[in-house]
Amino acid sequence: MVVTKNKTYTHIKPTQISVGQFFEELKERHKEFKGEQLIIDFSDKINIEIKEILLFLKLSVQHRKNGTSFVLVCEGISIDDLPDELNVVPTFNEALDILEMDAIERNLGF
Repeated sequence: MVVTKNKTYTHIKPTQISVGQFFEELKERHKEFKGEQLIIDFSDKINIEIKEILLFLKLSVQHRKNGTSFVLVCEGISIDDLPDELNVVPTFNEALDILEMDAIERNLGF
């Protein structure tokens, strides 16, 4: 995985062949990203299935409880087929927008 950090978020791009392998590595290293806004970028991956995206549900819920954002970038996934606890967007720019909206909601006490 390629990890790029800046002052507002951490951008993670998987280098593993399978989403499952990436998920296992992310789960093992997750403590490194505690308290950080995460963007998991699957924009280079083709044919990701909903069941693979659902692997990240528990991590997403955990981040929300801790007051941080967790956004997946993945084209071709219908958000209507996913639980509300998962933020999935088709582009990196939309992921940045989600981070901004989440920050506004937190500042307003939502």
